Amino acid sequence: MYSAVYAALICFLTYACIYAFRKPFTVGIYENRPSYFGIAFKNLLVIAQVLGYTASKIFGVKFIAELKRVGRGKLILILVLMSWIPLLLFPLVPPPLGIICLFLNGLPLGITWGIIFSFVEGRKATDFIGAALAVSFIVSSGVVKSIGKWLGVTFNLSEMWVPFYTGLLFFIPLILLVYGLEKIPAPTNEEVALKSERLPMTKMERVHFFKNFMPGLISFIFIYVVLTLFRDLRDNFAADIWSNLGYANSANVFTNTELPIAIIVLILIASMILIKNNKAVFFISQYIVLVGFIIVGVSTFLFQHNFINGFNWMLLVGLGLYMGYIPFNSILFDRMIATFRLKGNVGFLMYLMDSFGYFASVLVIVVKGAAHIQLNWAQFYANGVFYFSIVGFIVSTFCIVYYIGKIKKLNL
Repeated sequence: MYSAVYAALICFLTYACIYAFRKPFTVGIYENRPSYFGIAFKNLLVIAQVLGYTASKIFGVKFIAELKRVGRGKLILILVLMSWIPLLLFPLVPPPLGIICLFLNGLPLGITWGIIFSFVEGRKATDFIGAALAVSFIVSSGVVKSIGKWLGVTFNLSEMWVPFYTGLLFFIPLILLVYGLEKIPAPTNEEVALKSERLPMTKMERVHFFKNFMPGLISFIFIYVVLTLFRDLRDNFAADIWSNLGYANSANVFTNTELPIAIIVLILIASMILIKNNKAVFFISQYIVLVGFIIVGVSTFLFQHNFINGFNWMLLVGLGLYMGYIPFNSILFDRMIATFRLKGNVGFLMYLMDSFGYFASVLVIVVKGAAHIQLNWAQFYANGVFYFSIVGFIVSTFCIVYYIGKIKKLNL
């Protein structure tokens, strides 16, 4: 148990530090910056970074699937350093080049999650460790934004300099944490027997894997696209949404909503460690996704009809989204591989999902900006998240039925 807690803490803190190089730029509004092609400057920054991140995820389908177990810590530090240099250039170059800087910032960062998760997949405690790593998405985003906001206000920093100095604050802790990652022991023989050995995958093995589960994986991709789309929009435009809801001057509001969500989701997902039956947890995780869509849809309906206020709506819709999103990033695929005794690794499946998810995020932001849709972000987000929660519920139900049939067919 000690080693599981250690691994969970190290993974959580490592990815939290990496978020400090990715998200602090979003606390800026950039109202005085020029727009291009009819798209606001901040929207272009988000698009540029997500494009870089998406390209990284597409590359990661092959790279992470084939990742060897040597030199992973050094690789993380090199990638983060590559993402930090553009943040130094961001305030120094003309605005159009600043957009390119954000693309270059996102390009190396998309690989880091897969490297970190490769240290801990296929273990008895992967549910707990993976939940801690995945929950860092929630906590870290709010915390680094609050820290970025605090740095800007306290030291009178330009919003263009906030991303670089936030990264500076986290770089040395990151070095120490990566050293700690390298000290996580390899899976035991018992863990390999329980969860199956996690091995690099060749191209032919990846193609065979996908063909064998095509209807279910395509449905998973659709669900994940919906979840990533609205999680990412909420993440990147949280400052704008909170401003529309009347919380423009509150730095703590990011953390005040994300921390309770993180605690609830961590307890929910980590409790799966108590269930050894891989098939049971595989389906429980899908039911958690289903309930998440219900919470998103119901809470948005209540908000739109003035039954709950903006703060409670953001709290509940965030909870529902992360109830759907976190299982994909922690227990769902780990237990799927173990259930079907497949040769492969979680990284391949996650990067396949992420490639489509982040691309969808870019498309929505581009369409909204180019079409000059005159909705504030809170209205735009509420309308979108409500209708897609209904679609997500339907497809999630199909997935459960499909995998029940697959289990029966294989007599597992």
